[in-house]
Amino acid sequence: MNRDLTDGNITKTMLLFALPMIAGNLLQQFYNIADTLIVGRFIGPNALAAVGSAYSLMTFLTSIIIGLCMGSGALFSIFFGRKDMDKLKNSIFVSFIIITATTLVLNIAVFILIDNILVFLRVPAEVYSIMRDYIFVIFIGLGASFLYNFFASLLRSIGNSVVPLLFLAVSAVMNIVLDLVFVITFDWGVSGAAAATVISQFVSGIGIFIYTLIKFPECKVSKKHMNIKLSMVAELSQFSFLTCVQQSVMNFGILMIQGLVNSFGTTIMAAFAAAVKIDSFAYMPVQDFGNAFSTFTAQNYGAGKPERIRKGIRSAVIATLIFCTVISLIVFLSADKLMLIFIKPEEKEIISAGAHYLRIEGACYIGIGILFLFYGFYRAVKIPSMSVVLTVISLGTRVALAYLLSPVKFIGVTGIWAAIPVGWLLADITGFIYYRAKKDKIEKSIY
Repeated sequence: MNRDLTDGNITKTMLLFALPMIAGNLLQQFYNIADTLIVGRFIGPNALAAVGSAYSLMTFLTSIIIGLCMGSGALFSIFFGRKDMDKLKNSIFVSFIIITATTLVLNIAVFILIDNILVFLRVPAEVYSIMRDYIFVIFIGLGASFLYNFFASLLRSIGNSVVPLLFLAVSAVMNIVLDLVFVITFDWGVSGAAAATVISQFVSGIGIFIYTLIKFPECKVSKKHMNIKLSMVAELSQFSFLTCVQQSVMNFGILMIQGLVNSFGTTIMAAFAAAVKIDSFAYMPVQDFGNAFSTFTAQNYGAGKPERIRKGIRSAVIATLIFCTVISLIVFLSADKLMLIFIKPEEKEIISAGAHYLRIEGACYIGIGILFLFYGFYRAVKIPSMSVVLTVISLGTRVALAYLLSPVKFIGVTGIWAAIPVGWLLADITGFIYYRAKKDKIEKSIY
């Protein structure tokens, strides 16, 4: 179902559009959560540490592709809001070519530099070979990740958030079933967990690609649209490149944190691996709501409706504050029990370390919820550079404080955890100040 975000009740329209996106990305989390759960329960702490550390690397590299897809999706939404279908189709063709080439380069680079990457991450000797095996298999699926994210972004840009959800649902169930078969029945270890993820990704990626070509004629590119104009490349670059930089900076900062976490040994690595899955699962809905808000804003930006955008901002902020308050209470109060999802009860040290992380993060989800709204808003109104600035402030603060505080004896790993919400807060303050200063100029630029 395609949803026109330029008309109708604002709060209802955004929520109905966002809900399939939220459900879809929660399902996507099952890809790695299934690996983590089964690996942690049936292989052991070293394997859990390896898979968790590999997840940070995987997130960083796929964030480059996702950033390009999200940036392109913002421009698709503006063209769709304007009803300029020729430009929409030409932008689809040009962005597909650019992102395909980028994916191939990344895939080749990972396989060539795999050992250098593991050394950079300071991976302990006892998990080195396990992590290498996992990475080698998991990145075979990078192309599948590109296909899914490109066509999911395209369909969402024209108001369809249901189809991407359906393909992810099938893929998530397949991932869990294959995990159980490959790891428990066939005893393939972490390579089996990775293979389950890769096969599932290819099902969703190829499936949504074929389905879009058949069922959505408004997205079907004809021969006249298959030309690469410099003006279109420039316009796409304004969105895609800077969104890619924003996503990459964010996840590179996380990767640097992962290296610091690894230096504290396998107990902290395993605790961090499990806690981050819970953390991501907890605030993933508000991240997707931010992306839905971005599509809403971009369509209305293209349609020339500034008053609807203003009302949308108020609705989005209220919804985000309510959700984050509720989820913060749940995570803060249930931290130990949540860790038991991934960790055996007898692993008390790992559970304690993970719960400590969750209680610090769980109290502060409002900070990242508002930050996701800023990211989506600035991307939609053609100021993606501001999203990069906010990311640099958030992650720069996080990395600097983590490396500054963690060596202090009486602070230790707590310094790494506490640095995260401080970064969110500073970025939120900056985003608000910039919005107040540029509000009139932004509204005048709306078509």
